[in-house]
Amino acid sequence: MTKNGIILVDKESGPSSSRIVEKIKDLMKAKKVGHAGTLDPFATGVLIVLLNQGTKLSPFLMSHDKAYRASLKLGIETDTQDLTGRIIDKKDIGSLTYEMIKRSTSQFIGTIKQVPPSYSAVHYNGKRAYELARNGIAIDLQPKDVRIDYITILSVDLPYVWFEVGCSSGTYIRTLAADLGKSLGIGAHLTSLRRIKSGPLHVDDALTLEQIAHHLSSNTIEEVIISLRNALKGMIEVEISDELAKKIRNGYQPNWEELSQEHISSFNPHDYLKIITGEELVAILRKDEKGYNIIKVFT
Repeated sequence: MTKNGIILVDKESGPSSSRIVEKIKDLMKAKKVGHAGTLDPFATGVLIVLLNQGTKLSPFLMSHDKAYRASLKLGIETDTQDLTGRIIDKKDIGSLTYEMIKRSTSQFIGTIKQVPPSYSAVHYNGKRAYELARNGIAIDLQPKDVRIDYITILSVDLPYVWFEVGCSSGTYIRTLAADLGKSLGIGAHLTSLRRIKSGPLHVDDALTLEQIAHHLSSNTIEEVIISLRNALKGMIEVEISDELAKKIRNGYQPNWEELSQEHISSFNPHDYLKIITGEELVAILRKDEKGYNIIKVFT
């Protein structure tokens, strides 16, 4: 039976996110598998893996806010801004205190400008930035707006600092660590990174590859796959008849009267709406001034 939905993987340090996707595809014999939000190879934590029809959910899951726990080492900068890179500068940390570090984090709270790291997957002139950086080609990446909701210092054992961050999608924690080091005048690089949340999805509910393999061998994999409907918990849904669902899946555009219900009358323009029948996700629609436009259909 084709398995549609998402599965939360607790990624280990070492393999790339793409490699995890390949392993899941092999394990589950799935036709299409993707992921929503890359983790660097050295990073761990919740990786949302999309199964078959679940790959259509990518744009909605990618935009989730994130939360991370991480550590950095002060006084040493690397060309990748993390522990995998080449050391490019060293400075003495001097008489740095916990209070000084905490005070410095406050300037990063809110919407800030952040320059993506050279060793990142962002595109630059049609190529990945890290491909150019590895070939020694200098690039000028432009700053972008990201949002930092909080930075909590968990512990300090100089030169190491452990912290937790809540932030918008697209925020680079290694760049945040490097910028924090620069603000202190001594530099820093990220030494560990663990994604603990992506939207409402928490790493405590994620499974290792070994656990997933065990569920497959025990024929209990359905218990840990999150359905298409439940993967988008924050999105308001409307139930429709099986007859209307069939028409929508065949390309029919529903009108306002067919969908308008009391609990969705306060929707704002450009809000998304889940259309369901029973436990099945039929489509995702987006509201505009005239009604709803179909964004994705699930067959």
